[in-house]
Amino acid sequence: MSEDSHSIAPTEQSGGRFWKGLRGLVFGENGDGTLRDELEAAIDDHEDEPVDNGDLSAVERQMLKRLLHFGETTADDVCVPRADIIAVEETDSFDAIVKVFSEAGHSRLPVYRESLDEVIGMIHIRDIFAALVSDEPRPKTIKCFIREPRYVPESMGVLDLLAEMQLTRTHMAIVLDEYSGTEGIVTIEDIVEEIVGEIEDEHDEEASELLVEMPQGHWEAEARAELDDVAEIVDKRLGEIEEDVDTLGGLAFVLAGRVPAQGDMLDHPSGWQLEVTEGDSKRVTRLKLHPPSSDELGRDKK
Repeated sequence: MSEDSHSIAPTEQSGGRFWKGLRGLVFGENGDGTLRDELEAAIDDHEDEPVDNGDLSAVERQMLKRLLHFGETTADDVCVPRADIIAVEETDSFDAIVKVFSEAGHSRLPVYRESLDEVIGMIHIRDIFAALVSDEPRPKTIKCFIREPRYVPESMGVLDLLAEMQLTRTHMAIVLDEYSGTEGIVTIEDIVEEIVGEIEDEHDEEASELLVEMPQGHWEAEARAELDDVAEIVDKRLGEIEEDVDTLGGLAFVLAGRVPAQGDMLDHPSGWQLEVTEGDSKRVTRLKLHPPSSDELGRDKK
């Protein structure tokens, strides 16, 4: 063996270890977490350093840290939980669907039969808008708009899920639990937000617009208000719940164990009461938050 080959061999071995580690970083292979840990530690070590000479910005560092654990994330981790799903029933009228799209601000809505455990498809707002501007009579049912959904297990990794959604050109998937019931829904936007952070568009409302303080500590609230915002603005205890919910409407669903009816008064463990002021048989739209008694309110308030 020549002297040159002796000098090259260690480099090749080192390069092999590097690429093996890099594969583990990207694909999340078991036992290859060393490179992941080292990269995360390196980012943490430089977190407070000023950015110069074209180095990684604070935003890039944050995104890279999220990416390091992206391969460990599952569909269950990123999906919109069942209690927060806004869906329509296959028997709903065309006008009713238009109203839901208008109120929800989503581009796609899942369609269910009898209950959310039987999601049979999804409807795209583009199809609804095309029917609205058409000279043809409006359809009596929504069956012609229902598209085939994708069903994925809650344990599916987001890397595999993203690849499948790209391959099938599907932007929404129904996440199923171990009993084939509906655990939640996930969109490509939900997956991308795991890397880049929350994505808000011009239709998203500020938390202050969804939560309005009233006299004597009461609050008027939209059901779609984020639970994190409610905890930050109103009382941190309202966000302390074991169930996987993201919105105030989802919290009401969990507390009631069903879709609450208008007029229902729901007790929160903290002493707060959630009064359903607007809604229908399928969803809650507005609530009024009643504070605990004055002595309870003085303890553990944010």
